[in-house]
Formats: sequence, C-alpha cells, structure tokens
Amino acid sequence: MKAAYFEKFGGPEVLQYGDVPDPVAAADEVVVDVAAASVNAADWKFRGGEYARHAQVKFPQIPGRDFSGTVASIGAGVGDLKVGDAVFGVLAAGREGTYCEKIAVAAAIVAKKPDRLSHVHAAALALTGLTAIDTLENTLKLRRGETILIQGGAGGVAGFAIQLAKHLGARVVTTTSAANIDYVRGLGADEVVDYNAQDFAKAVKDCDAVFDTVGGAVAQKSFAVLKPGGRAAFIASGAQAPQPARSDVTALRPPVPRTRKAMERVAELYLTGAVRPPEIKLYRLSQAAAAHRLSEGRHFRGKLVFQVR
Repeated sequence: MKAAYFEKFGGPEVLQYGDVPDPVAAADEVVVDVAAASVNAADWKFRGGEYARHAQVKFPQIPGRDFSGTVASIGAGVGDLKVGDAVFGVLAAGREGTYCEKIAVAAAIVAKKPDRLSHVHAAALALTGLTAIDTLENTLKLRRGETILIQGGAGGVAGFAIQLAKHLGARVVTTTSAANIDYVRGLGADEVVDYNAQDFAKAVKDCDAVFDTVGGAVAQKSFAVLKPGGRAAFIASGAQAPQPARSDVTALRPPVPRTRKAMERVAELYLTGAVRPPEIKLYRLSQAAAAHRLSEGRHFRGKLVFQVR
C-alpha cells in the first residue's frame, strides 16, 4: 500500500511517500481501507520526536491518529462489524499510523459512519470531536449558564468546542486573529478577542472555565480570567496540565479515551445539527510535508485532511 512515512525524526522534509507492507487484521481487529485521514498537531510533534514515549520507535513510522474508511477484512472475534461497513475512528492512545491506504485497528474503538457524513468530514471531526467532548463534558463538566473561554477558536478542536459549548447552553468567549473573527462568530462564539489587538487576560474576566488549545505562555495566562473556583483544561501543554499561580482554581488534563461510545457521540452531535464540520483544506498523501508545514505554522483555520480515495 501507499503511505506517507518517515525514517528519522526531523522537520517536514523527512516525510516520504511510497510503498509499505499491507496490514493484517489480528484477533478483534478490522482492516480499514482509508478514505480520509486528518492532520493534527500531535502528528508533527510525533514526527519531530517530541514525545518521550516514542524514543525507542522503530522506523519507518507512519503518522496520523484519525481516519474514515471502509472495512476491508475482519479478524477473529469481530462480530459487530462486517466487510463493507463505512466506519470512522481514532487509533488507540500511543499509536500512530493513519497516513496510509489501509490500517488495522481494534474493532471496539471504531464506530459506523453515518451515511450523511462524508469520509472527509468524518476524518475532520474524529479526533477533534473526541477531544472536545471529553474536555467539555467529562473533564470540565461544563454546565448551562456558565461562561467558558476557548483559546484558539479557529482551530479544529476549538471550533468543535465552541459549537458543543453553545449546545450545552454555555456562554462562549474565544480568541482568534482578526481574519477569523467572522468564522468563529459563525460557529457560535458570543464574544471574540483579537489576540493581536487585545490582551485577553485583561479583556476577559469571571469565567467559570477555560479550554486552552494553544499552550505556551497563553496557557499560563489563562488562569487569570477564571473566577474563584474556576477550572481550566489544557491539551497543548504536554502530558500534565500547567500549575496555576493561584490556589483557588483547578488545572486539568483531559485523558481523551478512545471508545466507540465517544465516536458515536461525535456522530450524534453532527446528525442533530449541534455541530457542523470545520472549514477544510484537502491534500493528497504525497503532499504530507506541505500539510505539516502549514499545520506547524498554526495560522490556518479549520482542518487539513488527506483525501486518500
């Protein structure tokens, strides 16, 4: 099969496109013919060698965590999926490998894709939706009537989170650049802070919750907007949430478990109209290096998706 892969850690230039062995379904697994896979920040962090757990990784390695496609074969013990089923999902935590034409994945964490949801849109919503749902519903336990600041509103995860927060009945404040103000307002943001023109830590106050998707100095400053007793969740600051400089707030790191139930929740939110897919820029697998360069620059909105078939 064809795949985008790398044989050493490094910049986007280490990504290659070529042939790798086809996977085979083990017990309780299915092999999926990949139709689409999305680009996530975790992909280029993995490619760059940032994750300590990958220090002993064997090359070549294929990046990528989420996908949509069609079941091509099933392993022993799989009884709830069949060949020809359209499915989507996210690989198990600690595993990479969706920038390719076929993947073997545990059947238990794969969900059936709704007919109304295209493969491209399913891939775009998979990990972003999983992350936003676990953060807002399970980690922050966001409630109706609360105010939440979502950092980096034009990104894939944050864009899903804005829509989900509104669906849950919260008031949403978000940060973005001037070029994306109309975009995030279209997703449902009630208040938008242009981070190039304003200091969000001074412009925003009395939030019940913060969801930071940016990291770095932005993450640490986010505690300033919380009211006493507030809580903040972080997905761009490593495996642990940053420590707050104040004792009256809580810092959290969502675990983002991979389950079929969570993927079915993503599908439900789409089918009921609570969320819609983000703006999408399409690539071929052979253009993986270009996609990573754009993603790593962090100045795009929505999602970058590989259309594989």
